Amino acid sequence: MKFIFLLCKLKLLYNFFLFLALINIFFSTEKSYSKTFSINDVEISTPFEINFNKNEIIDEGFVEAYIELISSIVQSKDQIKLKNTSINQIKGMIETFSIVDEKFVDEIYYLTINVSFNKKNIFDLLESKNIFPSLPIKKNLLFIPIFVDQNKNQVSMFSENKLFTNWNLNNKKYSLLNYILPTQDLDDFSLIKKNINNLETYDFKEIINKYNMNDYIIMIVFKNNNKIRVLNKIIFNQKKNIKNFNYNVVNFDNEEEIFKFINNLKLIYEDFWKSQNEINTSVKLFLNISIDNSNNIKLNRFEKILSDMDLIYNFHIYKFDNKNNFYKVIFNGTPDKFLEVMRDQNYNFEIKNKIWVLNDKS
Repeated sequence: MKFIFLLCKLKLLYNFFLFLALINIFFSTEKSYSKTFSINDVEISTPFEINFNKNEIIDEGFVEAYIELISSIVQSKDQIKLKNTSINQIKGMIETFSIVDEKFVDEIYYLTINVSFNKKNIFDLLESKNIFPSLPIKKNLLFIPIFVDQNKNQVSMFSENKLFTNWNLNNKKYSLLNYILPTQDLDDFSLIKKNINNLETYDFKEIINKYNMNDYIIMIVFKNNNKIRVLNKIIFNQKKNIKNFNYNVVNFDNEEEIFKFINNLKLIYEDFWKSQNEINTSVKLFLNISIDNSNNIKLNRFEKILSDMDLIYNFHIYKFDNKNNFYKVIFNGTPDKFLEVMRDQNYNFEIKNKIWVLNDKS
């Protein structure tokens, strides 16, 4: 009799843990199978005419959102390969969309939408075109533009420098780099003027240290007659890079030419930053991960991190028992890179029988 009672008790206990595991699957992981790229506040406007078609306007919004996404994750040299993506292809990669606002003003129809693209579908498209995307990581950086007229042996900074006054005008919504310009400090100008003949080797530390920023670009434009040389000292993530660019003729008294010059340089900086965050989607690391399922909050956090991580191509639960959930994870990178990005989230693993077991202390 006692044995039968014990057997029933164990059966109830097993069913209870089975129920908890099912809850973990159906109410947590099912929402985490695909990560999305969200493009918000896409604005479209068109005259309200007899042949007005709202669906066509929404399609225009989808195209604008797609262009904005591609501009933020693909280097400029590869964007031309995606120029002829059809509206049907674009719509096939959309996970969800919502109309934020719509209104008629003076016979003009205004529409604002949010669009979410399926990350896996976007990456599959790029891989089919042999394009490596980049992580869309925003970065604040100190930007110091200096203009040197070598004919006059004269240096310009701050309000006297048209590159300084116009640099943060006409910024693109999809830009990843946010340029912080220095304050108009006369001491800084004196330092630059004092070092006008050795700016290429000057380290600028006296100026940079004032701003407590680890990432910066020192842009020095040398004008010699009609020839322009741009020296860029770029520090991203404590790595130093020197880049030189030559231009034949730039009329710095012409506003249109100034903006063209600025936009060209911004594109170069954006591409360089993207190159530092490139994802090799052709490299796919298949992992089996085990995590204790007794703590639902811990499980939800782990799944959210996997879902939010752009280097995670896909993941799902492939089995479970009364102690653990077992995940199959596809990662775009090496094992060392996976361990590195997970350590950043305070997760540590140990490998047991080809299973990556999450450390209980994580």
